[in-house]
Amino acid sequence: MVMVINEAAPDFELEASNGEKVNLSDFRGKNVVLYFYPKDMTPGCTTEACDFRDQHESFEGLNAIVLGVSPDPVSRHKKFIEKHGLPFLLLADEDHKTAEAYDVWKLKKNFGKEYMGIERSTFIIDKTGKLVKEYRKVKVKGHVEEALNYIKEYLQ
Repeated sequence: MVMVINEAAPDFELEASNGEKVNLSDFRGKNVVLYFYPKDMTPGCTTEACDFRDQHESFEGLNAIVLGVSPDPVSRHKKFIEKHGLPFLLLADEDHKTAEAYDVWKLKKNFGKEYMGIERSTFIIDKTGKLVKEYRKVKVKGHVEEALNYIKEYLQ
C-alpha cells in the first residue's frame, strides 16, 4: 500500500496494552502520533518509548495522543509499560497486518542474517484522520522532539 500525505490514514483494530480493542478512528478529534518500533525491551526501542514518556504531557497539551505499535504480544507490552512507567497505549500487531498497511514491515539485515521486521517509523495523523507527516527509518536521538515540534508548528 502506498501512503499518501493528506489522505486518510489506514484504519486498524489492534489489541491494546489495557486489554481493549483499539481502532485508529477511535481517536478522531485528536492528533495521533502513531509510532512503529521493532521490539519491547530492546535498547533503541526503550530509549524511544522513554522519550515519548518524558514528553507525554507536552503531547497531551497539543491535543495529541501517542500510540506505539510492535509485533509483541500484549503480555510483553504490559511488562514494558510497567518497567518504564509508560503513560500511553502500546498496540499488539502480532500478525503485522497494520505494519504492512503502513508499509513498515520490511526485509532487514543484521549480522549477515535476513529477516522480516518493523522499520522504525512514525506517522502523524491529524484530528480528521488524515496522514499529515511521516518519518521513516527513524533515528531515535532527537526524534520525539522533532515530532512534537511538527505538531506545535503545523497542527495548532
